[in-house]
Amino acid sequence: MGVTSISQEFLCPIAPSRMFKALIIDSKNLIPKLLPQFIASVEVTQGDGGAGSIEQVNFTEGSHFKYVKHRIDELDQDNFVCKYTMIEGDALGDKLESIAYEVKFEAASDGSSICKMTSNYNTIGEFEVKEEEIIAGKNSAMGIYKVVEAYLLENPHVYS
Repeated sequence: MGVTSISQEFLCPIAPSRMFKALIIDSKNLIPKLLPQFIASVEVTQGDGGAGSIEQVNFTEGSHFKYVKHRIDELDQDNFVCKYTMIEGDALGDKLESIAYEVKFEAASDGSSICKMTSNYNTIGEFEVKEEEIIAGKNSAMGIYKVVEAYLLENPHVYS
């Protein structure tokens, strides 16, 4: 099995606690509400939503994918860290065993946050993930972040 890793860091005008609550803790409710054209539903299929739980993201009919399942590996609400792994679904194709993610929100001096994300693509055999596939995944994740960020900016009382 090969591993291809990518890390990124970006500034966000929202406080870490609000981004973490919206994007991680309440994502099963918020993401389908904000992106109904892409996400049909997010369901906890095993566990209580904490570490060890399994979440299934169901995409809309027009999507390239039907569903993906994530296992929550670590959920640290005090330090705004979430580690989870995509373990099943057609987004993995026949070349990826899993994709492990780590998302962390740190406070910036002005009350905003610094978001740090790392993705580890665990391939089957010696397959190498193409740069354009990594960029597509990165752009998709950033799109979701920007939609949530805009929603929180427009609704300063939500998740506060």
